[in-house]
Amino acid sequence: MRTRDGRSQRYEPLHAASPRSRRAVQTLEPPATVDAAPPGPSRARRLLSWIATAALSRAVSALVPLVLLPVTLSYLGADLYGLWAAVLAVTGMVAFADLGVGLGLMTRLAPCRVDGDSDTARRYVSSAYAAVCGVALPTCGLLFLLGGFVPWPLLFNATGTAARDAHLVALVCLTAFLLNIPLSLVARVQYAYQQVAASNVWQATASALSLPLALGAVYAKLPPIAVIASIAIGPLLVNIANTVWTFGWRLPHLAPRLRFVDGRGVRELFGLGGMFFLVTLIMVLADNADPLIIAHLLGLASVTAYAVPARLFNQLGALVTLVNQPLWPMHGEALARGDLDWIRRTVRRMTIVSTLIALLPSTILVLFGEQILAAWLPISIGNRSLLLGLACWWIVLAAISPRFMVQNAAGVVRPQLCGYLLYLPLSIVGKLLGVHWWGVAAAPYAAVVIYTVTVVPAAIFGYRRALRIRTT
Repeated sequence: MRTRDGRSQRYEPLHAASPRSRRAVQTLEPPATVDAAPPGPSRARRLLSWIATAALSRAVSALVPLVLLPVTLSYLGADLYGLWAAVLAVTGMVAFADLGVGLGLMTRLAPCRVDGDSDTARRYVSSAYAAVCGVALPTCGLLFLLGGFVPWPLLFNATGTAARDAHLVALVCLTAFLLNIPLSLVARVQYAYQQVAASNVWQATASALSLPLALGAVYAKLPPIAVIASIAIGPLLVNIANTVWTFGWRLPHLAPRLRFVDGRGVRELFGLGGMFFLVTLIMVLADNADPLIIAHLLGLASVTAYAVPARLFNQLGALVTLVNQPLWPMHGEALARGDLDWIRRTVRRMTIVSTLIALLPSTILVLFGEQILAAWLPISIGNRSLLLGLACWWIVLAAISPRFMVQNAAGVVRPQLCGYLLYLPLSIVGKLLGVHWWGVAAAPYAAVVIYTVTVVPAAIFGYRRALRIRTT
């Protein structure tokens, strides 16, 4: 919490490391602000409007990959499509490349909004952009300098035409991903300042732009790598436009400037972000290992058989994220005001809403997914056991997600970290054994069982601890 003048405690965390400093922060009365919305019905209405916007945005974003899937699968072929899916899994594994700075920024901006402290918020934003650019741009340069020495075909078990294109596919996908790391910070700022509807529209536009670009590349009969590049470049272009719009018109007082970069702010973002970095690192390594495990045990064609249904269910995961992520800054505001009753009530309701959002479409996909895939795709893909396992996975994640948002807002990250430290090695071993013995369909079941006994108890404990810390 910060003082009214925003100086003596400008970079004081919401929950400092020591109990004494934490109690000192919590004894401060939250100052009145101009832009912070009052608790109660208005907050509930905002949440409902964000959920509706997220659902509409996700519907648009989900439609584009579904339309592109048969086109790209037919144009690229099973092996090259499997290679592309495996490379995208690697980009998922390096999703921690900003070292958690983006998540730390969203946590730190929430109390700035409550305090109306634009000066501190601008320093955080400028420091975050400097820190993330300092990571992403040199990494991108190293990729171009050293990428030729990486045995990409061996890494992805690629043969034939896929082996020849492995280097280019990896270079295109990883470059687009790295450049998008600093550009995607604008979404963190929008969420922290509760511009959620606008952020959802921009994210949907990023997906929508890939459709005409990819179809144009296919219609022009460009090389397969050009089709992959056209899909990768869409989010980059939209995030550039979103950044210009947000800091040029919507939130100009937060526009990043080099002169506002603050060394202490960078260190604080890296300190808090480091915890998020570790959690994200472990989570994405475990969750994105499936295509690589399947590629080495069963081959790239089996990766396609797994990746296509998984991509359908990933749209549900993205929708669950869009619905729950606005709770992060909203819970930060409620914690700053001491409104714990609202938090408990919202978590209960959002657990039901989030679960239903995953459950209803999952049921349809499990019952009719095989027929849909058979009628929709040029090759035979479909396995009801795999569909049921993927459905169980996303339902479990949807049910526990609202509790994660509370502890993220409070900066209580260690319980999550402990849960994922157990989950990572156990899930990889479980998936290796399951895929080896029972095939592709075993991967999500192994994940569900191990996640339920490791991460779920840690999430419940962390949620209760976050509320106890605030009442101490």
